[in-house]
Amino acid sequence: MKRFLSSYLNFFLAIAIGFGLTGCVTNRLPVAETSPWEVVELSTQANPLDLTFVDADHGFLVGTNRLILETNDAGKTWNERRLDLPEEENFRLISIDFQGEEGWIAGQPGLVMHSNDSGQNWTRLLLGPQLPGDPYLISSSGPNSAELATTAGAVYLTKDGGVNWEAKVADAEGGVRDLRRGSLGQYVSVSSLGNFFQVLEPGQNAWTPHQRASSKRVQSMGFQPSGDLWMLSQGAEIRLNDQPGDVESWRKPIIPITNGYNYLDMAWDPQGGIWAAGGNGTLLVSKDGGESWKVDAVGDSQPTNLLRVIFYNQPENQPKGFVLGERGHVLRWVG
Repeated sequence: MKRFLSSYLNFFLAIAIGFGLTGCVTNRLPVAETSPWEVVELSTQANPLDLTFVDADHGFLVGTNRLILETNDAGKTWNERRLDLPEEENFRLISIDFQGEEGWIAGQPGLVMHSNDSGQNWTRLLLGPQLPGDPYLISSSGPNSAELATTAGAVYLTKDGGVNWEAKVADAEGGVRDLRRGSLGQYVSVSSLGNFFQVLEPGQNAWTPHQRASSKRVQSMGFQPSGDLWMLSQGAEIRLNDQPGDVESWRKPIIPITNGYNYLDMAWDPQGGIWAAGGNGTLLVSKDGGESWKVDAVGDSQPTNLLRVIFYNQPENQPKGFVLGERGHVLRWVG
């Protein structure tokens, strides 16, 4: 009888603990009273991956399945464009950037395109067979000039519209799963396995490796407005550099909500709010430097994984923001 009662009590104790743990895992957050985002309807099931603007109203969005869209009303509506590419090749357009009328697109496999007339016409450039990795990130740096970073972490520079490319930096150790460029030309990359990261300062010709902040694999990294780093790790961990200029000094992990989905990207809005986006419509905001967080209702209603959060302040004092999600889901910042 005692053995029966003991088993009975253990059974209910296990259930109670299970409910308790479930409560910890779902860890609900308050919903923000208002949302600064509106849904943008796109007639595509492709995944938007990047966007940029030529001026205050004119911009381009690129993504998977050869996706390229154009807007002339600051991103309220988008119209399909076509590129002169072989029909039998299915390109993934992963990066786009403009500086004035000078524009560049990087895609996979092996695609770089150039425009010098605000995107009216695009020319495909030939890349040498020795290029390590696939194009991953391209940044316009002046007339006929651009920097191209690859999935192997190599960085190349052109000053003649893409006719010739000079190797600026050798491959990154361990390959690349995520790579970002800061406003001052600095880079940070996450190794393909997410077990360490590397930084590259302007003028350097080799990456400097650094250990991750914890045992959790790194998902993605980027730059805060101050130029210091942020890090997203598996287990829904957010970390920010603790000491200015010290890439190995990290604050304690921030875990706003553990709903089973990792965060995929972070960005700071024009008012200083921090936005974290991730799987299954996860979109959170902190207005106190990461101390407290709220759920954004518009993001939470999106039946998709949110991949990127992008803010622009170009032209100056005309900020724009977008959240890019899978299967054609896009949110536009309305402040």
